[in-house]
Amino acid sequence: METRELRYFVAVAEELHFGRAARRLGIAQPPLSRAIQQLERRLGVTLLERTSRAVTLTEAGSVLLREGRAALDAVDAADRRTRRAALAATGDPGLVLVTKAGAASELLTKLLDAYAAEPGAVTVDVLLCGPGEQERLLRDGRADVALLHRPFDSTVGFDAEELHTESQVALLPAGHPLASRAHLRMADVSELPGLPMPRPPGSDPHGTGPRMQSHEQIYQLIGLGRASAVLPDSCRARLPRTVAAVPVLDAPTVTTVIAWPPHSRSRALAGLVRTATRL
Repeated sequence: METRELRYFVAVAEELHFGRAARRLGIAQPPLSRAIQQLERRLGVTLLERTSRAVTLTEAGSVLLREGRAALDAVDAADRRTRRAALAATGDPGLVLVTKAGAASELLTKLLDAYAAEPGAVTVDVLLCGPGEQERLLRDGRADVALLHRPFDSTVGFDAEELHTESQVALLPAGHPLASRAHLRMADVSELPGLPMPRPPGSDPHGTGPRMQSHEQIYQLIGLGRASAVLPDSCRARLPRTVAAVPVLDAPTVTTVIAWPPHSRSRALAGLVRTATRL
């Protein structure tokens, strides 16, 4: 299969409409239809069911959509990493580190300061993202290295070193009856009336609870008495006075790791990882 064919198919599969897909791709509809038909003939399968009223994916089409997205992401990542390698060869060997906004800020500050003092250190640009986005940005080549947090983020397919493990705390409105407790258990805070837990990105759009966009957003909702959360203990350093933190005895621990693509041969990246593990 050619990447052009995959891009055409993914556009049609996501739009489920040949006209919209053609406009998105910037081509006419007839050559798009011919390209999809040619792809189906080559594979010997039906990818799309077409009627006068709708376009739907077959089971085979659903598989190719999933695999095609991954393949195109890999091609795009190769493109970005190749261009970054060329920049490094011409004297601009900086690194891009991605981390979740508001998470592990004390650790990140220590890491950047310590690495900057190392001989041969390069510029490290920090890319702040929303919850759960670090992994995707590292996989698609927009970042060279990431701070991830297990068990929330997956490190499958990456090389990684563990940096720090911590317990979790329940975040509650400061005046809530449970806020004065010495400690809690997950059962105490999992379904508090009127204080739903935030939903991670990509969760069911019809689910209950606010969609988690940033820690600051969640802190504000908790302070207003509209939500609760269970987060790593290090979040205490940035809490407003309207939010109380209570240790949760049976919450899983959270491990911060530094992760990078296993095929990386960057000396600058190796130096950053060495500094991180020493810290």
